[in-house]
Amino acid sequence: MGIHQKSAALDIAQIKALSKLEGRFLDRKLARDQELAAIIRGEDERLLLVIGPCSSDDERAVLDYAHRLAELQEAVKDKIFMVMRVYTSKPRTNGDGYKGMIHQPDTRSAPSLIDGIAAVRRLHSRIITETGLTTADEMLYPSNLSFLDDLVSYHAIGARSVEDQEHRFVASGLDVPTGMKNPTSGNLTVMFNAIYAAQNRQSFIFHDAEVETDGNPLAHAILRGGAASSGENQPNYAYEDLLKAISQYEKMGLKNPFLLIDANHDNSGKNYLEQIRIVRQTLINRDWNEKIKRCVRGFMIESYLEDGRQDKPEIYGKSITDPCLGWEKTEKLVREIYTFLGIGSYEELIFKS
Repeated sequence: MGIHQKSAALDIAQIKALSKLEGRFLDRKLARDQELAAIIRGEDERLLLVIGPCSSDDERAVLDYAHRLAELQEAVKDKIFMVMRVYTSKPRTNGDGYKGMIHQPDTRSAPSLIDGIAAVRRLHSRIITETGLTTADEMLYPSNLSFLDDLVSYHAIGARSVEDQEHRFVASGLDVPTGMKNPTSGNLTVMFNAIYAAQNRQSFIFHDAEVETDGNPLAHAILRGGAASSGENQPNYAYEDLLKAISQYEKMGLKNPFLLIDANHDNSGKNYLEQIRIVRQTLINRDWNEKIKRCVRGFMIESYLEDGRQDKPEIYGKSITDPCLGWEKTEKLVREIYTFLGIGSYEELIFKS
């Protein structure tokens, strides 16, 4: 075969001993995990924001962002619950480009996956212990889950992975919220079939052993838009799109109908400033329809220290993958959401302003 082993088999227990959560830090994480689960189940009415950089490429800048986000979380905690995006594995359509910290812990050096695993654990752990926030990551490689499952509080299944049976089955064995995106085609049936698979018991081979899962009732939908046959982006956050997605939840009898709106990607056409308008429009749609308000209870927002993106890591805190909202605009948007939730409608917000 053309696969050549480069290292000895990894010792999962030994790796998990690195950056392990203990004592009050573990208690804090578990408490926040319970709060997050209550939000997904509809028992806690706070709005969920999964927010942070497109990719966590620089430990110093990501921690800087995390400390700012933690301070903002404290200010809005009665109406908004934030989980920080700490995405360390990035899908590459053709295999080229930056693949995330797990591949390349130092963007100026050659890839090193063994060092990458240690760097990823250290970053998640430092955010949890130093800021009190909990974190989200993309489950790009199900086989890597065992290295991180004790640290990550929210898993996302990406648009290119959601059709994969192993991703669906592994998601069914998780005990934390797992967001499943619609595929790049925008096909909602594919996404809802994935949620159905994740919410139900499964049996399969994983890590060379036969396993069974209990099903994950916290698996839910992330609407990220899709691509039309013409190649143009096709958003799916509009009023009618939301009702269509809610209807599919109801038809399939899925547990905990929860819709998270990805404000970037094909919903924004990767125009990062559009994220602000998309959030505003969705909040207005929630205000107009009680069913939408009951089910659409979160946003995914790509945000970093500086606006936009760059090809090389030259400007501190600026994305090297998809463009992000800078910190100033991020803070303003989160506070606007908070104010709206307190007033109850954009009409009143506009009138008062």
